[in-house]
Amino acid sequence: MPSSHSFLHILSYFKDRRLLTIFCFGIASGFPWVMIGSAMSGWLKDEGLSRSSIGLFGLIFIAYSINWLWSPLVDRLNIFKLSRFIGHRKSWIICTQAIIVFAALQLSQLEAHDQLSVMALFGLLIAIAGATQDIAIDAYRIDILSGDNNLMAAGSAMATSGWWTGYAGLGSIPFLLANNPNWQWPDVYLVLAAIMALLMIIALVVAEPKNYREYNQQKIEQGYLQALPYFGYQPLLILFILPLIIAIIIYANIGYPAWPEYLFAREYQLLVISITILLLLMLFLVQLAQINHRVKNQLSSSSSASSTKITLIHRLTAWLLTTMVAPIQEFFQRNGTRLALSILLFIFLFKLGEAYLGRMSIVFYREVGFSNADIAYYSKMLNWAVTIIFSLIGSVFTMRYGILKGLFIGGIAMASSNLLFALMAVVGPNKALFAFTVLVDGFTSAWGSVAFVALLSVLCNRSFTASQYALMASLGTFARVMLGSYSGIMVDWLEGNWSLFFILTALMVIPSLLFLYSIRKPLTLLIAQQNQCNEKAR
Repeated sequence: MPSSHSFLHILSYFKDRRLLTIFCFGIASGFPWVMIGSAMSGWLKDEGLSRSSIGLFGLIFIAYSINWLWSPLVDRLNIFKLSRFIGHRKSWIICTQAIIVFAALQLSQLEAHDQLSVMALFGLLIAIAGATQDIAIDAYRIDILSGDNNLMAAGSAMATSGWWTGYAGLGSIPFLLANNPNWQWPDVYLVLAAIMALLMIIALVVAEPKNYREYNQQKIEQGYLQALPYFGYQPLLILFILPLIIAIIIYANIGYPAWPEYLFAREYQLLVISITILLLLMLFLVQLAQINHRVKNQLSSSSSASSTKITLIHRLTAWLLTTMVAPIQEFFQRNGTRLALSILLFIFLFKLGEAYLGRMSIVFYREVGFSNADIAYYSKMLNWAVTIIFSLIGSVFTMRYGILKGLFIGGIAMASSNLLFALMAVVGPNKALFAFTVLVDGFTSAWGSVAFVALLSVLCNRSFTASQYALMASLGTFARVMLGSYSGIMVDWLEGNWSLFFILTALMVIPSLLFLYSIRKPLTLLIAQQNQCNEKAR
């Protein structure tokens, strides 16, 4: 951007009214994390549950890690006649929000000590609905802003600002209410349900984005229909591999029940599970390559497919392949297997340290000596304001200098800010230090998140927006949920040494930055190619 007024030009992007819609949807996206995250952690802590129990309760967030499994359905399935009247993306958003309201109302009728399993059930329902809502909202954002990567970066800032408004700004409300002796935690959830109901109005009044997703997917399905009769039903095998991988991951994270010790000793559990997942993933990639090769050969070598009898099984297989497999296949074909796997590995590693910090932050604040009101004012409201401001600043930097520089600076800053939490553990309940730590942490988190979201958005093919974005975002969430759920166990293992815990979380960021540096050149080329594609599409 050689213009001397380049920064003014960048700021002009924020005049687009669509960004206000993205901001409001960001609020709705972040709010469910309050219900099953900070608010529920505070509720369980007040009820006297242990750190390990609270940390493991966070396993309900697994829905955010595996939502890519059903994300293709959000791309292809219409919700009865609702999609016809209000739009495909909007109908999914409204339905998931209605489920969240229902589950929050049910939580308001429960007692933590006597009905903990029922709380977990409705918490899981909120997580599934919230994760599905995120699929639709992210796809809406990318669809409505596609064609301009600068506008996409601005949209990432508004989405991040909105998410933190829902999570931290509105997230301060339950702690302010709970700090009042006249309010009980079940009553707080009535208020949370009412807030979510108000957020549903937004989806009713905004415009539905337009694209050629359905047309492109129908062309892909027709290609499968022409080729499938020639090579049987082998592609059906691939439909079972990914759910099997997820089932194995879940099995590992619930403690390896009924482990066959007569085959493998328990000390080899992690090794056996890792090798199994790796082999299944390799089989998955081989199957993708074979399917693609055979489909191309059939489409290019013969036109007699129309005379071949196409059965109901063929149609079902073609629909399933187009819906479930084509998004992943396109991602690996476009990027190449090596770079695609490298991108996914970086996404997994980038926010690992933040995952451990975030899950235990509320417990840490309470054990250090801060009240619910302190948490509301400093951790929630101050962090909210800081994140909005620095999300916008981070987006301007990303638009001006590029996504990769934003990721490097954000990652280094996130690691450094974790050391302030270690200092808090030594100093104690000092409100000035608390405010400064929240200020720095909000700045670094916002900066990194904007570049991170912008990267994922740019990497998506517009025919599979929901599927591919959910695939990549869920890997980042996987570290926050599955591995972050062991944060309480880690603190207990360190015998409550919070200072050492936060130092270790800072070190967790380093591998991702080293990995990003190693793939910077092909990733820069890939982003440039996507920029050219978007310019042609405009």
